[in-house]
Amino acid sequence: MRFKKTVFLCLLAVLAGSAAMAELQNVEVSGNLRIRGSFYNYDSLPNQSFVEQRTRLGVKADFTNDVTAFIEFDSWNPWGSNFRSNYLTGIDARGAADLSLYQSYIEVRNLWGAPLTLKVGRQEIKLGDQFLVGVNDASSYYRGLSFDAIRLTYKTDQFSVDAIASKLAENFKNFGKGDTDFYAVYASCTALEGQTFDAYWMYVRDDGALLATGNSVDIHTVGLRGAGKIGSFDYKAEAAYQFGAVDDLPSACPAGFGEAKTKYDAFAATATVGYTFDAMWTPRPWASFSYLGGGKPDRSLWSNDRTLPFNRLFSNVEYSEFLDSTDLSNVFYYSLGVDILPTECLKFTLLGAYFSAEKSGPITHHSPLGWEAGIYGFYQYTADLAFRVGYIHFFGEKGLEDAVISGNGLIPWGGEEKDQYDYAFLETEITF
Repeated sequence: MRFKKTVFLCLLAVLAGSAAMAELQNVEVSGNLRIRGSFYNYDSLPNQSFVEQRTRLGVKADFTNDVTAFIEFDSWNPWGSNFRSNYLTGIDARGAADLSLYQSYIEVRNLWGAPLTLKVGRQEIKLGDQFLVGVNDASSYYRGLSFDAIRLTYKTDQFSVDAIASKLAENFKNFGKGDTDFYAVYASCTALEGQTFDAYWMYVRDDGALLATGNSVDIHTVGLRGAGKIGSFDYKAEAAYQFGAVDDLPSACPAGFGEAKTKYDAFAATATVGYTFDAMWTPRPWASFSYLGGGKPDRSLWSNDRTLPFNRLFSNVEYSEFLDSTDLSNVFYYSLGVDILPTECLKFTLLGAYFSAEKSGPITHHSPLGWEAGIYGFYQYTADLAFRVGYIHFFGEKGLEDAVISGNGLIPWGGEEKDQYDYAFLETEITF
């Protein structure tokens, strides 16, 4: 622990020394405005309809000696949540803006003349295809995600290595005590033209800060990823193994003896392959598969032991517009689709997907959850302004009612078998 504290202080000292010699050269203002109207229709669950808006405004300052500072504020709200007037009473005070600091970091590049970059502060982190670490903007409820972190990157034309240390929760105790931290080492090889191969280790350490019971949690995730193009074929694939434990959970023994053996020991894998035809509208058919391990539920009345499902960590991948909020687990996922481009600025995607729970309840395995079919449209009106539209329908199967697939495979979905759902949205986004 003392070693970690020493390294942390040394990095801050290096950063402070570099910034002290830097002089302001350039200031840029950037922003993003994204507005989406959504309509959800559920058979057995409450319907939803709302318009959400996220506004981002940032300032980047470039200094000499490859030093940059960036500050960005954002606000996410459904329309009507912050309206400042009550028409019944005439009192113009209802609601308040919830502007927050989304990013705020200092970046130093080419440290000591080496291809080394140090970024310290609140920042977005995207790793690979964001299968495990991303920015939470995949679909509706795009609130964004940033980390209070130190990120050190060594990057050449052949490979790169990222070392990340992030603070997720702080209890102001002794260094590291009672806190929740996230660490990662992510290495990428780009020596082969058009191909990228990654290997990584990620570690979440919760010393009782986020888990309501006060128990400590350790989750290690190791994985491999590959992505690239070979002629007209494109592919991406990733596999991860997760291990760790939740400590100090009581057993189910009526006499109160012993502790439960609750651990992580699960796999996850995902793969997508596509082929782009050199023909009218440039059709690209593709196929995708994902497996998110469901662990092993406890089958004993006395032990309370179990192996937990695969934890999605900070994923920015959504497999379903209905079942998944980047926390879907304990499932098999299969999908087929095609992308078409009638013009350079217009794109349509048609897809069909099938979901099956690996484990549904204490005894059932491979229970069918349902089918999902949808069509998406994307129109790049100008270089800065884009429009998106989509309609998706879900056909439930018998396993839906008992499926424990939400909350990283720990929470029942809550629907009923044979449910049917609809989702339609219209969105616009401008970036400057």
